[in-house]
Amino acid sequence: MRYAAVRGGMLLVLCCGWNGALWAKERPNVIYILADDLGYGDLGCYGQKTLSTPHLDRLAREGMRFTRHYAGSTVCAPSRCVLMTGLHTGHCRVRGNGPGKLLSADVTFARLLQQAGYATGCFGKWGIGNPPPLDDPQRHGFDAFYGYINMYHAHNFYPEFLVRNGKKEALRNRLYEDWLTKRTGPREGAGVARVAVDYAPQRIADAALQFIRDHREQDFFLYYALNIPHANNEAGGDRRVQNNGLRVPDLGGWAKRAWPVQEQGFARMMEMLDGDVGRILALLEELQIAEQTLVIFSSDNGPHQEGGHQVDFFDSNGPLRGKKRDLYEGGLRVPMIAWWPGHVPAGQVTDHISGFQDVFPTVLEAAGVAAPEVDGISMLPTLRGKPSMQRRHPHLYWEFFEQGGKRAVLQGNWKAVQRNTLKTPPAPIELYDLATDPGETRDVADQHPQRVQKLAEILVAEHE
Repeated sequence: MRYAAVRGGMLLVLCCGWNGALWAKERPNVIYILADDLGYGDLGCYGQKTLSTPHLDRLAREGMRFTRHYAGSTVCAPSRCVLMTGLHTGHCRVRGNGPGKLLSADVTFARLLQQAGYATGCFGKWGIGNPPPLDDPQRHGFDAFYGYINMYHAHNFYPEFLVRNGKKEALRNRLYEDWLTKRTGPREGAGVARVAVDYAPQRIADAALQFIRDHREQDFFLYYALNIPHANNEAGGDRRVQNNGLRVPDLGGWAKRAWPVQEQGFARMMEMLDGDVGRILALLEELQIAEQTLVIFSSDNGPHQEGGHQVDFFDSNGPLRGKKRDLYEGGLRVPMIAWWPGHVPAGQVTDHISGFQDVFPTVLEAAGVAAPEVDGISMLPTLRGKPSMQRRHPHLYWEFFEQGGKRAVLQGNWKAVQRNTLKTPPAPIELYDLATDPGETRDVADQHPQRVQKLAEILVAEHE
């Protein structure tokens, strides 16, 4: 198993002005917004017809929309590990939602930005490993943290506490007594609230906005990791909250729709998520730092079908097959929008094949910080509208050794998927031509045995 090692520090680029004087090139602020279990088809700019996402649609109009961007994994913990370390799931530390955590030797791009003088803040759901220590974000490069450390805790939108900089901070919510006995150890804080006062996603959003205000005069990196539209899974089976695993403070205008309450709640979550993105954009413009700020939006994996929500209700996976926990496109391909006025060309759509591991070198290159060798490739040429200068992946790889084990590899438009890899014998490798079959409806493995063999060799080679 290999891990990244730091090979350099900050790279300060000096340029000459018209009078020959030297000046330091400005480094962008970076805001990375990560939704939780939001599907490829959940945004208007990706084809959604019912849900309302005007601010994210604006982000796409004024920036660049990626149509072939892939999450690090099909569930949250490994996907976030790939994002932070730049290593895919055949190489990174955390590869599933089970026990495990980052070690001090694991390098995150947040740590490198911090070492280069950036103020770094993480707000929302950390969720890398199970269970991580309360100060895990600080151990891996963040000056400030507010939110959930444990991913199971993050399933509760009305928790009894949140974590601020390594310490628990009490909220006014109270769980049903039986949940207090059920949710201890790794699942501490998860459960169902009988007294629901403080809606954690809103408090976290407010804290993220305050971080921007507090650091508007210095270079900053904000990792805003929402826990919506994920479901409060436990509430999805608790009759005391009407089996509603999509709990929100109110249903807004969606209460008038003749839908199941879970779908009303999901629509309201999406509306609030989009509204918080709008608040961020408005604040950047108010502070006059929009042109100095790179904003990236994505989701940690495909759409969920939990807490009573149904993937097909809003067509959350769009034209794609599968959902969260699948290695088909619906479980892995996610929205990605990049916005940086004056730097990222407006209104652009790219089919550049990229993944979470690419965020690591992209952000560091944009910041002028030397990056260690990782599995990712910087997307900065694409972001700057120079696709001819963009390096490309020979392939992308995923493994998910839960539910019998699964592996997948993408090489151009050819996608190989193998299920039941932990069983003897494993299932045959499936092959899909995404150029003609993006919905992965036709397995053409029998027609291309040599290609299947080539991709099978990659599946073996990429696991360390």
